[in-house]
Amino acid sequence: MHQVLVLNASYEPLNVCSDRRAHVLVWKGKAEVVEHHAQPLRSAGRSFIRPHVIRLLQYVRVPRAVKRRISRRALFARDGWKCVYCGSAGGRLTLDHVIPRSKGGDSVWENVVTACAPCNLRKGDRLLDEVAMSLPRPPRAPAPVLFIRLATQRVPDSWRQYLPAHDQAEPAAA
Repeated sequence: MHQVLVLNASYEPLNVCSDRRAHVLVWKGKAEVVEHHAQPLRSAGRSFIRPHVIRLLQYVRVPRAVKRRISRRALFARDGWKCVYCGSAGGRLTLDHVIPRSKGGDSVWENVVTACAPCNLRKGDRLLDEVAMSLPRPPRAPAPVLFIRLATQRVPDSWRQYLPAHDQAEPAAA
């Protein structure tokens, strides 16, 4: 099963789906093939273009207020696979609540960061100013394209022109 990048009518990346799902969208007239594989899709008696990138023909309104659940993999990717406090990329990475849950902090993107085990242990159940630690920038929800990048093991070269230029680095293995 190959993966297909799904673009909105405006060429904004929306999602990743299977090549079979993409073929159905094209066959039903809901999308067009923008990029395709050299190897076709085959059935018992026919062969079809195997989509690699499709574009929806009708614009889909994407609500910006959609909250994606926090996963460690997405959090670590958002923070560049390194501790936000000391910058180390080695060692065991953990999830840290900037404002501890015991002090009213929620488990939301704006309150969780990646921390190495020693920094997380040092901070413990305290606020940053109590332990003389700081954040280089306030945490925020990741861009939707991060989830597209995480949905595939490797971003194919043919997708790169449709994805934002920043953060072109591949996510490291979790």
